[in-house]
Parts: sequence; structure tokens; C-alpha cells
Amino acid sequence: MKNAGTPPSAVAAAAAGPGPAAHQGAAAHGDGGTRHAVARLLLQRGPITAAAVAEELGLSPTAVRRHLDVLVAEGEAYTRESSPRGRRGRGRPAKLFLLTEVGRARFGHAYDDLAVAALRFIAEHDGEHAVREFAERRMAALVANHREVLTAGSDPADRAEALADALTREGYAATTRKVASGEQLCQHHCPVAHVAADFPQLCEAETAAFAEVLGTHVQRLATIANGDVACTTHVPDARVARPSNPNSAGDDRRETAPIPDGGEPV
Repeated sequence: MKNAGTPPSAVAAAAAGPGPAAHQGAAAHGDGGTRHAVARLLLQRGPITAAAVAEELGLSPTAVRRHLDVLVAEGEAYTRESSPRGRRGRGRPAKLFLLTEVGRARFGHAYDDLAVAALRFIAEHDGEHAVREFAERRMAALVANHREVLTAGSDPADRAEALADALTREGYAATTRKVASGEQLCQHHCPVAHVAADFPQLCEAETAAFAEVLGTHVQRLATIANGDVACTTHVPDARVARPSNPNSAGDDRRETAPIPDGGEPV
């Protein structure tokens, strides 16, 4: 485990003088190191309670909860309740913390090259249609894991918010925001972005799956795989929404205002 204390650079800055900038820099570095230690413990021991994290790292429960709240807010961790079997007493069930795929990504992995090589092999031996079928099945499985929640609401905006929550659990750090003609679904992280850069079928299947589960035509405005800062999908307001058509999802750009250069969501 990396040392969670203040790094030498912050110590040197503090020694140079007690100015506000030095104190702020030291605090920022210390918080980052501690948060990394908290995240690493979730990786190694999760699901785990905040109390257990505090005991393991020798930190106060208040400090640990602050770091856990940040990890959850940034899509790097999520919570679930402990099972009744492991519960003691009649109190509220303990909240367990786990890393999302976004959180795991901070520790690095080497899956991209393998995934690209596998899809190239599929394309060479079975054709591009096989890659497309793989992409569609992948998204169908992801949606199936959350379909009950995703289809609970009837309004596209409500479903978009539920979809953002589901995508965050799957590692996409997704949010929604209201715009004049509906909602924008923004995925601030994409676990397969490097693979999708070579195989756009992944993005196409994702857009079609969004249209199907939201029950409306959607328009893909930007993708991380294409160099944009976020994957942005427009979900039209219920008053102007059209029936979904997976074959044309994302093709009609007349219904929404363009986004600025660089893919920044508006």
C-alpha cells in the first residue's frame, strides 16, 4: 500500500512558508493519497463497511466517510446493503462500499489490446456482421441487468435518469442534464473507449440499445472514442419524441442544437 501521508513536495512547500497556497497544496496532496488508499482497500477487501475501512487504515470514521462520499459522487464506488445473514442486532443494515469499473481503472489494466486483437480475429474469420452481433449482445446483456428499473418510468426523462444510474454502476460515470428540447445523457468515462476507437460497432450498438430501453429516438452527439470529452446522447422531450428505430438512432441531427467543438456537453 502506498504511503498515505503528505508527499515530500507538499512538505517542502509548507517549509517554505505558511502561506495559504502552501497549506492548500499540502491538503490536496494528502487527500489524494488517502483517497487512493481508501480506494485500494475497496479493491482488495470490498464489499466493505466504512467502519472497517477506518479501522484498517487507522483513520477517523468521519474522514473515511468523506473520502467514500467523493468516490461515490465521482462514480468510482457504489453502495449496497449488507445481507440479513451478516447483520447484528435490529439496527439499520450496514452500508457496504464497492468499486465500480471506473474506480478499478485508477489501478490500471491491460485488457484493451486483448479485446482489440480478439475483435480483429472475429472480423477476419467471421466478417464485420459478427463484430456487430457481438456488440449488440454485449449491450443486450448490460440492459438486461437493469431492465426492471430502466422501464419502471414512462417518461423518457425519467428513464434517462435511471439509465444514467445504471451506466454509472457499470463504470460509465453517467449523468443527465436538462436542455431545451429534452435531456442530455453524458457518459464521462467509457471502459471500452480504446476498443471502440477501432470498432465503432460498439458505439452504434450502445446508441441503439439506449433508444430501445428509453422507448424513443435518441441522437448520439459525441463519443470519447472519437476524441470528445464525453459520450453525449440527446434524449428528446416526451412531447417531441418519436418511436425508437434502432436502425436510425443517432442519424438525425436536426432535432437538437449542436454542441461546442471538443464534444463538451451543453
